[in-house]
Amino acid sequence: MMYMHYCKRCHRVYMLNGHKQTCPKCRESITELKLTYMDYVSMDEGARTLFSNSCADDEQLKGLSTTYRMYKYSKWYKELHNQVLPTTIITYSTLDQPSMENALSMS
Repeated sequence: MMYMHYCKRCHRVYMLNGHKQTCPKCRESITELKLTYMDYVSMDEGARTLFSNSCADDEQLKGLSTTYRMYKYSKWYKELHNQVLPTTIITYSTLDQPSMENALSMS
Protein backbone atom coordinates (compact mmCIF):
# COMPACT_ATOMS: atom_id res chain seq x y z
CA MET A 1 0.00 0.00 0.00
CA MET A 2 1.02 3.59 -0.55
CA TYR A 3 1.38 5.87 2.47
CA MET A 4 2.08 9.58 2.64
CA HIS A 5 5.16 10.77 4.55
CA TYR A 6 6.82 14.13 5.16
CA CYS A 7 10.54 14.84 5.54
CA LYS A 8 11.26 18.00 7.53
CA ARG A 9 14.85 18.16 6.34
CA CYS A 10 13.98 17.92 2.61
CA HIS A 11 10.65 19.80 3.02
CA ARG A 12 9.01 17.22 0.81
CA VAL A 13 5.93 15.01 0.83
CA TYR A 14 6.62 11.44 -0.30
CA MET A 15 4.32 8.67 -1.45
CA LEU A 16 6.06 5.55 -0.17
CA ASN A 17 5.03 1.93 0.03
CA GLY A 18 4.74 0.62 3.56
CA HIS A 19 5.31 2.41 6.84
CA LYS A 20 8.78 3.80 6.20
CA GLN A 21 10.83 5.38 8.99
CA THR A 22 13.55 7.18 7.00
CA CYS A 23 13.63 9.56 4.05
CA PRO A 24 14.71 7.91 0.78
CA LYS A 25 16.76 11.01 -0.12
CA CYS A 26 18.52 12.15 3.09
CA ARG A 27 17.99 9.08 5.35
CA GLU A 28 16.66 11.28 8.18
CA SER A 29 13.55 10.41 10.18
CA ILE A 30 10.23 11.07 8.40
CA THR A 31 6.68 11.59 9.63
CA GLU A 32 3.80 9.42 8.47
CA LEU A 33 0.76 11.49 7.51
CA LYS A 34 -2.96 10.88 8.01
CA LEU A 35 -3.62 11.98 4.43
CA THR A 36 -4.48 9.08 2.14
CA TYR A 37 -2.81 8.51 -1.18
CA MET A 38 -6.09 9.04 -3.05
CA ASP A 39 -6.75 12.34 -1.26
CA TYR A 40 -3.25 13.55 -2.11
CA VAL A 41 -3.44 12.67 -5.81
CA SER A 42 -6.83 14.37 -6.08
CA MET A 43 -5.32 17.70 -4.89
CA ASP A 44 -4.35 20.31 -7.47
CA GLU A 45 -0.87 21.85 -7.44
CA GLY A 46 -1.92 24.77 -5.25
CA ALA A 47 -3.51 22.52 -2.64
CA ARG A 48 -0.39 20.34 -2.55
CA THR A 49 1.80 23.40 -2.01
CA LEU A 50 -0.43 24.59 0.85
CA PHE A 51 -0.39 21.10 2.37
CA SER A 52 3.41 20.90 2.14
CA ASN A 53 3.69 24.34 3.78
CA SER A 54 1.40 23.15 6.58
CA CYS A 55 3.65 20.13 7.13
CA ALA A 56 6.65 22.46 7.51
CA ASP A 57 5.01 24.01 10.59
CA ASP A 58 5.66 21.83 13.69
CA GLU A 59 2.27 22.53 15.30
CA GLN A 60 0.33 21.78 12.13
CA LEU A 61 2.44 18.70 11.42
CA LYS A 62 1.36 17.21 14.76
CA GLY A 63 -2.26 17.43 13.63
CA LEU A 64 -1.50 16.07 10.16
CA SER A 65 0.61 13.12 11.31
CA THR A 66 -0.29 9.68 12.56
CA THR A 67 1.44 6.83 14.34
CA TYR A 68 1.32 3.42 12.75
CA ARG A 69 -0.34 1.41 15.51
CA MET A 70 0.70 -2.01 14.23
CA TYR A 71 4.42 -1.21 14.05
CA LYS A 72 5.26 -4.09 16.42
CA TYR A 73 4.15 -6.48 13.69
CA SER A 74 6.10 -4.79 10.90
CA LYS A 75 9.20 -6.29 9.29
CA TRP A 76 11.57 -3.45 10.30
CA TYR A 77 10.49 -3.67 13.96
CA LYS A 78 10.98 -7.45 14.09
CA GLU A 79 14.40 -7.17 12.41
CA LEU A 80 15.45 -4.49 14.90
CA HIS A 81 14.51 -6.65 17.89
CA ASN A 82 16.05 -9.80 16.42
CA GLN A 83 19.41 -8.03 16.68
CA VAL A 84 19.08 -7.90 20.48
CA LEU A 85 21.01 -10.63 22.31
CA PRO A 86 18.89 -13.71 23.02
CA THR A 87 17.87 -14.52 26.57
CA THR A 88 20.39 -16.66 28.43
CA ILE A 89 19.05 -19.91 29.84
CA ILE A 90 20.96 -21.32 32.80
CA THR A 91 20.40 -24.79 34.19
CA TYR A 92 21.49 -25.85 37.65
CA SER A 93 20.64 -28.30 40.38
CA THR A 94 20.18 -27.68 44.07
CA LEU A 95 21.38 -30.00 46.80
CA ASP A 96 18.36 -29.74 49.09
CA GLN A 97 15.72 -30.42 46.40
CA PRO A 98 15.18 -33.52 44.30
CA SER A 99 16.73 -33.40 40.85
CA MET A 100 14.33 -32.62 38.01
CA GLU A 101 15.79 -33.62 34.65
CA ASN A 102 13.97 -31.08 32.48
CA ALA A 103 13.87 -28.11 34.89
CA LEU A 104 15.18 -24.78 33.56
CA SER A 105 15.69 -21.47 35.21
CA MET A 106 15.69 -18.22 33.24
CA SER A 107 17.62 -15.22 34.44
